[in-house]
Amino acid sequence: MSWKWEYAFGAEEAARTAPPSFLAGVEEKANELVRAAEALHVHGRAHTGIDPKGGDIIVPGGMFTYQVVVRSERVYVVQITYLGF
Repeated sequence: MSWKWEYAFGAEEAARTAPPSFLAGVEEKANELVRAAEALHVHGRAHTGIDPKGGDIIVPGGMFTYQVVVRSERVYVVQITYLGF
């Protein structure tokens, strides 16, 4: 298995109505988070500790909230907020 990111919960539904330029910003930052998590947790499937704290990332037009699940080798985008700025 390799590291990936995906929408979780209601974020996937919200992404269907968000503008493409905003979603492109979310995807770019999510890909950066995946690369960072992969570098930090080289043996993700063998991880026995707790998962790191998630956070909020500001992107042009709004923000998103993410959570890293190391044993699943996933970065989940759990909420997106389009503000239109």
